[in-house]
Formats: sequence, structure tokens, C-alpha cells
Amino acid sequence: MRCPSIVFLFAVVIAAPGFGQASRGAPPPRTPAESGTRPIPRPTSSLAPIKLEDQWTSALVRRDTRTFEQLLAPNFVYTENATIMNRGDVIRSVTGSDRVEWARNEGMKVHDFGDVQVITGVLHLRGKGAKAAFDRRYQFTDTWQRKNGRWQIIAAQDYLIPK
Repeated sequence: MRCPSIVFLFAVVIAAPGFGQASRGAPPPRTPAESGTRPIPRPTSSLAPIKLEDQWTSALVRRDTRTFEQLLAPNFVYTENATIMNRGDVIRSVTGSDRVEWARNEGMKVHDFGDVQVITGVLHLRGKGAKAAFDRRYQFTDTWQRKNGRWQIIAAQDYLIPK
């Protein structure tokens, strides 16, 4: 994702609202045909940031730039290890050479500051790169801001956890 790795950041959540922790995804989701149900569309702006983290993760797997255009604030900044990217860089990286095939968030925790929420956790990604398959875990810190009733991510930082 990020540059080649940003795909790994954005695989960055379903929370137990009372506990402020979540799992950033799960095993590969069942299709509507398999589950016998259809997902109910909800406006992005009305969801809590921890739920929006799951939208981010799903969008990585689907290579869905439109979701990132909705989630990322206009002046969004992203840092992965020693690389800094802006909103446009991140959106372009979603369709880069690395292809995320599975992603989930783990151990997420919400730090609530009113109209700002910081979410920490681990993003786990599996997929294929230009040279080989990958299985990576990133420690992340995402900062979300509510402005005019809408939540958007304003900053994110990912650190590739060594194996």
C-alpha cells in the first residue's frame, strides 16, 4: 500500500464499544451468497473511527481508491518507517504492485479526545509482491478528527514489526 508498503498500512477494526478494542478484520469474509445476507450500506461519516478502520482494511484488499478518497482528510499525512506520504501518494499506492489478499486489524484500542480519536493496534497483511508472497504485521497509530459531523483520518503512522 504505502509506496509498495502502504498497502500494508491500510489494511488498518471492529470494536467492542464498551472496551475500545477491536479486531481489524478477520478471516476472509464470506460473500453475500455464502452468508445469505446483503451488507447494509452506511454513510462513512456516521460510523465511529474504529469501524472506519475496518473499511480501510477491506478497501486495501479490494484496491478500492474511492473508499480512501472518503476516509482521508485533504491534508492527510502518513509515515511508514522512514517514508512520509501525502493523501495522493497513499491513494495511488492502493493500486501499486503489492496486492493485499487478506488483511485484519488486531488489538485495537481507542484513545478518545472528543472530536479527535487516536487508534492504536496491529495491522496484519498477507499478499503478493513483485518478487514474492508476503506476511507482514505493522504496529500503527491512526489519528481521526470529527469535523462538521464527519470523521476523517488526518494522520497515520505504521512501523513494520520485524519477524
